[in-house]
Amino acid sequence: MILAYLIDGGWRQVLSAQAGTEATSLKEDDIMSTVGFIGLGIMGKPMAGHLTKAGHVLHVYSRTYASVAELAALGAIPCKNSKEVAERSDIVFLMLPDTPDVEEVLFGRDGVSSGIKSGSTVVDMSSISPMETRKFADRLRTQGVEMLDAPVSGGQIGAQNATLSIMVGGKAEVFERIKPLFEKMGKNIIYIGGNGDGQICKVANQIVVALTIEAVGEALLLASKADADVGKVREALLGGFAQSRILDVHGERMMKRTFQPGFRIRLHQKDLRLALQTGKDLGVSLPNTATAQELFTAVSASGGAELDHAALVQALEILANFRIGEKQKG
Repeated sequence: MILAYLIDGGWRQVLSAQAGTEATSLKEDDIMSTVGFIGLGIMGKPMAGHLTKAGHVLHVYSRTYASVAELAALGAIPCKNSKEVAERSDIVFLMLPDTPDVEEVLFGRDGVSSGIKSGSTVVDMSSISPMETRKFADRLRTQGVEMLDAPVSGGQIGAQNATLSIMVGGKAEVFERIKPLFEKMGKNIIYIGGNGDGQICKVANQIVVALTIEAVGEALLLASKADADVGKVREALLGGFAQSRILDVHGERMMKRTFQPGFRIRLHQKDLRLALQTGKDLGVSLPNTATAQELFTAVSASGGAELDHAALVQALEILANFRIGEKQKG
């Protein structure tokens, strides 16, 4: 096993006493075992961990050294940059914050494209621009490399429990080949269509989530200000047509005011920015998405960018001059 540590900003590698075979000694027909993973944040680290625990030879790189060290302890092989991951892997997964990050990792200095072999596959599980995703896939295809966009829903808990929903765009035959790896990270794995379609699905998902959070916030705020028992109102709604996972989980967050993330407001803002830009590119008006984005912006401007997205309700409470659970005066 190869271990790594960071000294003076540069990677140094040392071999453990129990050094095993490296990727270059793997059999040619063992392609599904030769995997790379770039981006080991709160989502990427547990996702990569599931692949390692499943027995795959995993080459990893991240700017977060602690995450690399943690995965190395499980048997993953640290790499000094994205290029090295690509050189050592037949399938390279990405889990990065935003579109510019994906572009830099793919095509920047010491990026994936400078090391990847023809016949390899890039799987981008980040949530980024659908339009840029299609351009990235076209650029990689000129190198003989196929790309899948496979954004996820389910948050940190879904990543930790390997229960993510995974929405996939790209060639159907590439999806079928990679699907066994998706099954190590998620449960609801849906092939949507061509390149970019997975990202379109994720954008649609984030619209639905944001607008439902907003609707739940309005409903519970109205009930609370009317002096109704907001807990009983939520319980009744959960038994009817208004039932939703968001009413269940985020409705409780709103009542208990437990806004530690979860899924941070700043990340949902990024996703709605992608939705609005995609709508602009396609000539589709998204008025309520824009309203939800403005409410997120209001909370973020008040210092709440790192709160769970259920804290959108705080903007509604400011407009009403009333907080859920408060008692009316007089």
